[in-house]
Amino acid sequence: MHELPITENILAIALEEANSVQASKITRIDLTIGKLSGIMPACVQFQFDIISKKTIAAEAKLVFNQPPSKVHCRQCDTTFSSEGFDDLTCPNCGERLIEVISGRELTVDSIEWE
Repeated sequence: MHELPITENILAIALEEANSVQASKITRIDLTIGKLSGIMPACVQFQFDIISKKTIAAEAKLVFNQPPSKVHCRQCDTTFSSEGFDDLTCPNCGERLIEVISGRELTVDSIEWE
């Protein structure tokens, strides 16, 4: 469950930002989690619901953005989209000699509070 320390960091970032403006409640946190990051949004949500209890983020809605990943084949110079680790074979030449261009992101994009 490597999502737990990540989820703890997401909560810490949200609480710190909300505290800096003296917010009384965090209502929404927008996140970008790349499909090749190895992070499961459902696990983040589950853990967030547990660890945010008794904080001003207890009722916050997590919104997950998972943009398409971009992968580049070093064999034939093709760039393609990948849905996950099982989808890393070049559709043009069939090779797995690839470079990940995007898809490993993990960012807190925005936080809404009252």
